[in-house]
Amino acid sequence: MNDAPAGKKPADMKTAEEFVHETRCRVRYADVDQMGVAYHANYLRWFEVGRSEMFRFLGLPYRSIEEKGVLMPVSEVFCKFVSGARYDELITIETRLDPSVRGGMKFNYRIFSENGGTLVARGYTKHAFVDASGRVVRPPAFLRQVLSGLKPSKEATP
Repeated sequence: MNDAPAGKKPADMKTAEEFVHETRCRVRYADVDQMGVAYHANYLRWFEVGRSEMFRFLGLPYRSIEEKGVLMPVSEVFCKFVSGARYDELITIETRLDPSVRGGMKFNYRIFSENGGTLVARGYTKHAFVDASGRVVRPPAFLRQVLSGLKPSKEATP
């Protein structure tokens, strides 16, 4: 897990593939189906948790982005289920920014089971930038400034 305080990027973070934010959470009873395996829609929720916590780590919580009049709706999502997360299991959500995407943002995710580190799922979300009226806008300067230390990754897709 990244240990730098919120808003502080590690000094040696130079490329997107070097920056991986990790978030841990527990699979709740409400997350699983009758077979005890996490219901498929929860993986998208866990992607959102990873993305939100990554922004918070960078000192830019979603709330502060929205207070500046910028919204980031999901325009595309992909999830490949590899093995099922199970009730009461601790999972780790790895989130990476793919800064090679222009005009929007793309986040790559991998979810691992903590008992054994088994890959549970991988995927991505793409986001547009829109203003309060829903009009598509360019990526805002304040966000580009926060992410300026991240260079394009060589491998864009998970």
